Amino acid sequence: MDNKTDFSSPLLPTSYGPNDAVDSQGKGPSSSSIPTTLIITTLVAVFGSYVFGSAIGYSSPTQSAIMRDLNLGVAQYSIFGSILTIGAMIGAVVSGRIADYAGRRVAMGFSQVFCILGWLAITFSKVAWWLYVGRLLVGCGIGLLSYVVPVYVAEITPKNLRGAFTAVHQLMICCGMSLTYLIGAYVNWRILATIGIIPCLVQLLSLPFIPDSPRWLAKAGRLKESDSALQRLRGKNADVYQEATEIRDHTEAFQKQTEASIIGLFQMQYLKSLTVGVGLMILQQFGGINGIVFYANSIFISSGFSESIGTIAIVAVKIPMTTIGVLLMDKSGRRPLLLVSAVGTCVGCFLAALSFVLQDLHKWKGVSPILALVGVLVYVGSYSIGMGAIPWVIMSEIFPINVKGSAGSLVTLVSWLCSWIISYAFNFLMSWSSAGTFFMFSGICGFTVLFVAKLVPETKGRTLEEIQASLNSYSSKR
Repeated sequence: MDNKTDFSSPLLPTSYGPNDAVDSQGKGPSSSSIPTTLIITTLVAVFGSYVFGSAIGYSSPTQSAIMRDLNLGVAQYSIFGSILTIGAMIGAVVSGRIADYAGRRVAMGFSQVFCILGWLAITFSKVAWWLYVGRLLVGCGIGLLSYVVPVYVAEITPKNLRGAFTAVHQLMICCGMSLTYLIGAYVNWRILATIGIIPCLVQLLSLPFIPDSPRWLAKAGRLKESDSALQRLRGKNADVYQEATEIRDHTEAFQKQTEASIIGLFQMQYLKSLTVGVGLMILQQFGGINGIVFYANSIFISSGFSESIGTIAIVAVKIPMTTIGVLLMDKSGRRPLLLVSAVGTCVGCFLAALSFVLQDLHKWKGVSPILALVGVLVYVGSYSIGMGAIPWVIMSEIFPINVKGSAGSLVTLVSWLCSWIISYAFNFLMSWSSAGTFFMFSGICGFTVLFVAKLVPETKGRTLEEIQASLNSYSSKR
């Protein structure tokens, strides 16, 4: 295949026409002229995010029914809830390599095969170990998706839309989780697992009709296909010459370096990128999110509040707040949203902890359940506006193309490892001390504020190549 690109090709117009889909500064599509192909391609990608959310949300509304039908104890159900993250760690280990060697679309399709098999195993489970196998397979699938979806969306969108479009990943996770909560309140757990197959099939059947990432195609040496994909994504009248040239030059510069293994990432030039990427994932998970969303029903029961009303309240808060985060992503920037989000999660956990303290002291018995609800809702709302989406957005932005696969695998693996620790330990922590559990989460969220203020760069309005060059420059001067 010819790896050389003729930049005088008709695919790459060298001047702007009157109908070109670019903004007034030539920075890419304006919000009023976003190409239809870009919107459809992003929607196909984030169907994977919906699958991710439905898998996470499944264990909360089904807990009592599964435990009753299959005669499981708390420890056995904790294995079922947390084995999802074991599978996700397996998926995370191979996610970067599959996405780098086979392409982003193939990786998404591969993940959905795992998810479909997993949901089928859960649907027809008669004994606990079939449940575990099914949950493990779904975990493998979403481990792949959690890396490849935000990376793919970040690579196909122009810089002025990248934050909002990448944050749709988290919005669809939220929708998947919330709708699974709601549907799970009315249908049998086997039917709920069957319903989980539908979005998997939608993405799997749609993938052949969307373009692959122009940046991945350039990295693979398929430069003409890269230019063609970029033209499709920007609109047929858009001038993509400058962006295509920047992608080509940046890719060629980094391909002169050896593609780093995970061990090779621990070099000075990648130090800040790695610290920011890994640090945000650790703090995101140790702030308690998966313990809270996996076992939301049991939290409300422990606090003396109605589990059904609490679940509906979470949905009512989570979707609007996630939507606000998406809308603000490219306006306010990543850092301000992260800071507000981290402060809010700290306050939310503190209020929940305080409610359990009052419950233990047998004081304000009518107030403590309401305080627990308020604390959980403040936490979920605050998390949704920033801490949910932005670590994945930043992960997809900060690593150069020659290490993106290895770095993405490492960051995603760390995220799922921390998620497994929290999801497995949460029920035992609550048995130890409900108040102590939430005070611990509150302290970690407070530390997150300091971490963001000191280390996390602002990436709004900059191309991926500009972000990566500035971080490498920073590291090389250290």
